[in-house]
Amino acid sequence: MEEKKGGMSEAKKRANAKYNSKFVEIKFRVSAERREEIQKHADFMGESVNRFVQRAIEEAMERDKAQKK
Repeated sequence: MEEKKGGMSEAKKRANAKYNSKFVEIKFRVSAERREEIQKHADFMGESVNRFVQRAIEEAMERDKAQKK
């Protein structure tokens, strides 16, 4: 059995790294107040901040495409 360091086995760390390698991070800055508004809205909608931001981007892109037609 693999020794756990920091509560996570080496196998789990490798699995997480493999999964995360499929994604890239996009960072942007907002004020602390805006972050709180975003968090509250995501909570209200029953989704994570990450999912809310992804959904907002997807919806904006669809609207933009429809306007360009």
